[in-house]
Amino acid sequence: MTRRTPKPPPQVGLDLPGTGPAQVDGVLEGEVIRVTYESEETGFRVLRVAVEGKSLPETVVGVFPAAPPGTRIRATGKRVEDRRHGEQFKAETLLPLAPSTLTGLERYLASGLVPGIGPAFARRIVDTFGEQTLEVLDRHPARLREVPGVGTQRLKSIAGAWSEHRDVGAIMVFLQSHGASPALAARIYKRFGSEAIHIVSKSPYRLALDVWGIGFKTADTIARSVGVDANAPERAQAGVLQVLHDLASHGDVYGERAALITHTAEMLESAEQLVDDGIVALREAGRVHLEALPGGEVAVYTPELHDAERRVAERFAALLRDAPELPRVDHAMAEFERLSGLKLAPTQRDAIAQAAKHKVLVITGGPGVGKTTIVQAILALFDASRMGVRLAAPTGRAAKRMSEATGRDASTIHRLLEFEPKSGTFQRNKNNPLETDGLIIDESSMVAIELADGLLGALHDATRLVLVGDVDQLPSVGPGAVLRDVIESGRVPTVRLTQIFRQAEGSSIVENAHRIHAGEMPLGATTKGEQFYVIDRRTPETAVALIKELVTRRIPRSFGLHPVDDVQILTPMQRGPVGAVALNEMLQEVLNPEGPAVQKGARLLRLSDKVMQLRNDYDKEVFNGDIGRITAVNAEDRSLTVSFDGRAVDYAEAEIDELTLAYATSIHKSQGSEYPAVVVPILTQHFVMLARNLLYTAVTRGKQLVVLIADPRAISIALGERRKEDRKTFLAQRIARLG
Repeated sequence: MTRRTPKPPPQVGLDLPGTGPAQVDGVLEGEVIRVTYESEETGFRVLRVAVEGKSLPETVVGVFPAAPPGTRIRATGKRVEDRRHGEQFKAETLLPLAPSTLTGLERYLASGLVPGIGPAFARRIVDTFGEQTLEVLDRHPARLREVPGVGTQRLKSIAGAWSEHRDVGAIMVFLQSHGASPALAARIYKRFGSEAIHIVSKSPYRLALDVWGIGFKTADTIARSVGVDANAPERAQAGVLQVLHDLASHGDVYGERAALITHTAEMLESAEQLVDDGIVALREAGRVHLEALPGGEVAVYTPELHDAERRVAERFAALLRDAPELPRVDHAMAEFERLSGLKLAPTQRDAIAQAAKHKVLVITGGPGVGKTTIVQAILALFDASRMGVRLAAPTGRAAKRMSEATGRDASTIHRLLEFEPKSGTFQRNKNNPLETDGLIIDESSMVAIELADGLLGALHDATRLVLVGDVDQLPSVGPGAVLRDVIESGRVPTVRLTQIFRQAEGSSIVENAHRIHAGEMPLGATTKGEQFYVIDRRTPETAVALIKELVTRRIPRSFGLHPVDDVQILTPMQRGPVGAVALNEMLQEVLNPEGPAVQKGARLLRLSDKVMQLRNDYDKEVFNGDIGRITAVNAEDRSLTVSFDGRAVDYAEAEIDELTLAYATSIHKSQGSEYPAVVVPILTQHFVMLARNLLYTAVTRGKQLVVLIADPRAISIALGERRKEDRKTFLAQRIARLG
């Protein structure tokens, strides 16, 4: 068909009334022909824009909404001379307009802005409707059935995506008009839907607490713009809640009142009295709970965390009461030894006897001390008593390892408790408890206070509970230090294993893990074919070069391990030259440099890339820290498929920011996982993170091979910093009081 310049449709798409093409400082209008650079994280973009009457395109830079090729834009700002890049138009505001040509319209639709419309399909739509395309999409989407290849399902998908795109566009313009980057508009829409602008206008601080990826500063910028005064009570209250949220994200269950006031006042740049008044108002509204602790400290809790901590203590107290001893313990141990061919050591026999005597038991210890053998023997004991037993762990990988070690089905705790994503609740609770006589939880150090609350609340008082884990590892990602507190309460029977058994003797990984736990320098191998190596490197440049050589050549050649599937880089930090971000970019380039990919801002994800999930997604049943491989890339609708332990999970374009490259990851993210080989850089640049339990957790992730690329001074710093993650919790004292 003959292509004509369409008349701008009235109030269609993002079209706004304007003054026509501009070529003077202050206002610039034209069509985007290329996006040179954009960052989803910051909203900073560099565009090449064709302006009527100019032979060469203009360069437009600034923080503004996404404007894919084909979009007409109107920007206000000024021209600047960049020493490296020449003349640029630095935009202070930028509004996307409807495309004014059919070619531009086709580019606009094919840009990936609307999932489900790729280049080929965009051409078909424009060829079918011509200058009426935007009007059809806006007002008559049912007419898309006239386009060849469009069925009912695809029609529904495209119509919904276009409607969402229009709403997101309105949100982006709204946010920009109030001084905030619009890069997170899609997340705002996903969280609040059609109510987004109303909620953001009336309760802007909800952004910081309710929308993943938006911080308090962004929410505060919007709040100030919509008229919230710097000294307004609601701002102080929002600041208190934000600091409590930040403390929880770092593991604290509560905030100490005096420190909370100081930190919040500093963040808000306001008077401490305003913050203290905010705490009082929040308490009166039931939004925080205050509790006087021994020593004069006043704890400020969110109601959810306070209730969870209190209930966990009460449930432990209830489970500790009235524990009838299981019969035939000696017979069960003898039968286990006969069937397994193992000879139980005295400490192991004592642990099994404790499991028979008590309804709650903690088994803790490092690698190679026989925790798995004890779990197998306790299962034999429970079987002999004709008990129904369930097995679970906090993560899918930990549950899989538990299943492989015991030969029994094991699930994640969320699956065990039948988590319902839409309501955010567990279907198994005190009103619908788990139907089991016994429950064994592995990797218990990863269980945070809220998950412990859900778990214990779903147990009958008669259920026997065995918690297995290494208390010397890093504590849970979520708030609390449940395993540590349960042990320190002194009320819950605990077996601490220290003896290394024959199966682990001779393992330099196990030996060095225990040396690190004792504060001793690890011993590196001196010959080829060993399990544990310490290689001296003292600068980021030499460490990165060695990581590249180890992963791509030396480890695969010497140990027969796959550089992607079997080797994991674990680093103390995300940022910096030896942080996870920089290492991932380097490793992607050398291990997976080509193939179909999806670009989302500065993030490039390619077919076969190793990726990690960044947040819990209960609908998809993938969780923070899960690692998979990209098995499919759909360039047409900019979607991905990722395989997590053989299970395919689909990601639409708007969900891709939940993934990140995972050739390298932080040590904290590796909790609960094991890898055939780990490579761990430990340099003085990591100073703020160095601690003994961090190093201990890293080396205990390796099953066959551990390589420390380390500055000896950094190892000494880590060994000398015996942090136990001094988290603000009161669980141990609560259990001690009630037990």
